[in-house]
Amino acid sequence: MDTDWRTFAEQMATMARDLLAQESVQATLERITHSATELVDGCDAAGILVLRGTRVETLAPTDQVVIDSDQLQERLRQGPCFEAARDHRDDRVFRIADFTTAEPRWPDYASQARRLHLGSMMGFLLFTEDEDLGALNIYSRRPGAFTGTSETAGWLLASHAAVAFSSARTHAQLERAVATRHTIGEAMGILMGSRNLTEEQAFDVLRRYSQETNTKLRDVAGRICETGTL
Repeated sequence: MDTDWRTFAEQMATMARDLLAQESVQATLERITHSATELVDGCDAAGILVLRGTRVETLAPTDQVVIDSDQLQERLRQGPCFEAARDHRDDRVFRIADFTTAEPRWPDYASQARRLHLGSMMGFLLFTEDEDLGALNIYSRRPGAFTGTSETAGWLLASHAAVAFSSARTHAQLERAVATRHTIGEAMGILMGSRNLTEEQAFDVLRRYSQETNTKLRDVAGRICETGTL
């Protein structure tokens, strides 16, 4: 199907603004994957694969098949989306055009993925100038569903998605940092009042208790705020 690029550009612009308006990282990720099913011709399901060391985590899947595929790639340690998430080369797009034919690059994954009734798939690395964030995975039930136009649309979506994902995550980290700082300050105030300590002494009490009990400083502070004591 021929793509009306003017309409696509308008849809992409609307999506980009919508992504930045989401109130949480999860909401941002869900908007990204649902946008893939709306904007990429042939896309039946989408998700984001993130590597946590050697573990695979599936974020915002639109269908169970996304989770099943990611788990299969984790188990086999191979597959286009797994490779996209861990690869740092210039090749930012990975694909299997037709699961019904032999796939020399990922033979074990391709042969077993047929049981999931997948026809074709693409993986796009989500990256910014400063970090790699994982891979956007796009699936179709039909062999040969993705054209060059589909790949271009997916790549454009992934580019916008990476910026939105990074921005949402940074915002969430800043919110947590501010909340943690507030909690620690409140806990220090409680210790200063109940034990007649200086600010430096109160923080030292928190720090030593955190080290001795192998408990995160924010958790120690939270306990003091809840109970009024260590």
